[in-house]
Amino acid sequence: MLEQADRRIAREFQRRLAAVVPVLDMRVFGSRARGDAVPDSDLDVFIEVEEFTPEVRRLISEIAWEVGFEMDRVISTVVATRDQLEHGAMGANPLVLQVEQEGVRP
Repeated sequence: MLEQADRRIAREFQRRLAAVVPVLDMRVFGSRARGDAVPDSDLDVFIEVEEFTPEVRRLISEIAWEVGFEMDRVISTVVATRDQLEHGAMGANPLVLQVEQEGVRP
């Protein structure tokens, strides 16, 4: 179960991200979503975008670092496009199955 502090961090990350990148879906997954995180666990976030360019990657990384620094949490991101999920190898990635099973929308 996602704790309130992690939900607040994810929502702030999502809010800032949505201001500069069109986000189709975003979910927290991993130990923080399952509720078995230790204090220094990172916040794993899956982000689905329409288009993934080097500029989008840079923006996502910068915002993740800024929010994480301000809120004392390392935010690790996995980013994919809808096309990659529906027609590419990413759609068959076990990580995507994990996100679908345990992912929590902020």
